Amino acid sequence: MKEHWDNRYSSKEYAYGEAPNEYFKEQLLQLEPGKILLPSEGEGRNAVFAAKIGWEVTAFDISKVGKAKAEALAQKQGVSIDYHLAEFSKISFEEGSFDAIGIVFAHFPPHLQATYYKTLSTYLKKGGALIAEVFSKNQLTYQAANEYAGGPKNIDMLFSTEEVVQLFPDLEFVTLEEKEVALHEGIYHDGTSSVIRVLGKKK
Repeated sequence: MKEHWDNRYSSKEYAYGEAPNEYFKEQLLQLEPGKILLPSEGEGRNAVFAAKIGWEVTAFDISKVGKAKAEALAQKQGVSIDYHLAEFSKISFEEGSFDAIGIVFAHFPPHLQATYYKTLSTYLKKGGALIAEVFSKNQLTYQAANEYAGGPKNIDMLFSTEEVVQLFPDLEFVTLEEKEVALHEGIYHDGTSSVIRVLGKKK
């Protein structure tokens, strides 16, 4: 997977654009800035936006190319982010370290999902916010119509709202909806897609 993402991020252009995900941006602007964690952050577009509006940002990813581009984008925007090059299983933070966690199209192998998301939830403070936009299981239909719609092609890596509830039992959901949206995020998220949007607060 490292090679896949290094290759995806290898061009001069940003694979998913330099602007933050719109849902992430919209939700983060409604919160008081604090400490935020962004797993699988890739080229850094969401991390850099969060830093620009006053958040203390920690991010990680397995791609060294993504990390380099994220740090270049941060320098270009005049902000600082703490970006770790690491696999999920090798990263560790203290429980309750973060006021918010942003999961933006971070899809993991099915056998690791429950462990990874449970771990992320432990990093969130009580009352902290989880903001997520991920592809739904219906995204396969959109992929068939448009190769640039985005998302994994393995249905078990995609989500239903019921699965989100099961994966995050310690969240109170403010928003949990499946929605058809028009994505215009660089080369690889371009077109109509089916997503699940989440805003949850740690119980």
